[in-house]
Amino acid sequence: MTQHPATPKPFNRILLTGAAGGLGRVLREALPTHAHIVRASDISPMTPSRGKHDEVAYCDLADKAGVAALVKDVDAIVHLGGVSVERPFEQILEANIRGTFHVYEAARQHGVKRIVFASSNHVTGFYPQGVEVDAHSPRRPDGYYGLSKAYGEDMATFYFHRYGIQTVSVRIGSSFPQPRNRRMLSTWLSYPDLEHLVARALLADQVEHTVVYGVSNNRDPWWNNRHAAHLGFAPQDNSQVFRAQVEQQTKPAEQQPGSGFQGGPFTVAGPFGDD
Repeated sequence: MTQHPATPKPFNRILLTGAAGGLGRVLREALPTHAHIVRASDISPMTPSRGKHDEVAYCDLADKAGVAALVKDVDAIVHLGGVSVERPFEQILEANIRGTFHVYEAARQHGVKRIVFASSNHVTGFYPQGVEVDAHSPRRPDGYYGLSKAYGEDMATFYFHRYGIQTVSVRIGSSFPQPRNRRMLSTWLSYPDLEHLVARALLADQVEHTVVYGVSNNRDPWWNNRHAAHLGFAPQDNSQVFRAQVEQQTKPAEQQPGSGFQGGPFTVAGPFGDD
């Protein structure tokens, strides 16, 4: 029987950091469409390697030498790793700030030219709900977590202009199987739309540093992706199908802290360490 060669893929090896997290697990399943090998990395337990097309590598992003080794022989990076919720600054510092620097330095050293950076809607979390925001709107981080993602976006801009590393920073909304509350009716990002967005971030030509909001085609969005049209991101899902179910929940009081801001509860988390 004649054996036909495997179908070529855009990348030989993609590194996925934060692979043990909720979205990391989703993308670990999706990324083999675009790469012959997916190197899944985290500090938390992961499912074992499933063969020659799937690698598992444990690495603390605060370890510069470890990250440099992690990025060796990689063609592109999907960087989800780090603290994904509001925490004391010292915790955010190691994984989200120092760790992101280590990822970009390793990319520079190893010649990686495409990064998908998991930024966050919390970079603009202090805008009122209902106000339209886009990638050119002044940033209004809503906590230490949001600040760390703003830093990551600046890191991406610097490494593009200085070293030619192209990045798509995805300001992820609320990515779950379905929206969990009223706020998420505007911020929800379905898993299929997430997979589509990451694919476009990896494959689109000449992205330089592009900022895009990760949000599905919801009825009442707060974010406009006019400045990321060149990615070809066309979300298909809509939170409207869950609206009746979500609106059965008790409506939060208007005076509830954070309820009027796009960042929701992140805008009132902390301060940490006060007596």
